[in-house]
Amino acid sequence: MHYARFIKLIKQAFPALICLLKSLTGEITEYLFIDSTPIAVCHNLRERKHKVFKELAAKGRTSTGWFFGMKIHLIFNTHGEIVRLAITPGNVNDKTPVAEMVKGITAKLIGDKGYLSQELFQQLFEGGVTLITKIKRNMKNILMDTADKLMLMKRSFIETIFSSLKSLNTLIHHRHRNPINTFAHLLAGLINYQIRGDKPSLHSITTLIT
Repeated sequence: MHYARFIKLIKQAFPALICLLKSLTGEITEYLFIDSTPIAVCHNLRERKHKVFKELAAKGRTSTGWFFGMKIHLIFNTHGEIVRLAITPGNVNDKTPVAEMVKGITAKLIGDKGYLSQELFQQLFEGGVTLITKIKRNMKNILMDTADKLMLMKRSFIETIFSSLKSLNTLIHHRHRNPINTFAHLLAGLINYQIRGDKPSLHSITTLIT
């Protein structure tokens, strides 16, 4: 009886969780970092029988292998705070939601090779965002500002952030029975991360140079 009541209250709290996370949005710093991570909703062997996220989840692939679920795309500032986020089916290309995510932002955006695209670079540049990524082996090297190069070298700190998020057991959960409850669970975890005082962060760019 009490558990059923709790489940019902989770749905009622969902709008409040959205507003709270929005109020905790991190500031826009000179450099921002973007990446995505999978949210598996069931084991790969059960994907054909899975019904809870039938219209939301899809089969996708990352560097670690195949999964069935969704992706959460996140933009962080140099303090390790979440600035923007988007959730898509697992088969959506990482580049797809970027333009929408950076609307209203003027900054330098650092991502991995998965975001490498001349078309995306031009689209973002016209909106005030400079996309910085590593180049592929068959591409010509270009001159890069020292500060940009140093920040690009620090991009791996995003993995530390994702490890921190996953340690809260909010990104991977195979027993959800309702999409709203799932997203409420996810938002609560992101809020928990945002209010932490020990978030992974980077030193200021001047500290890095000196």
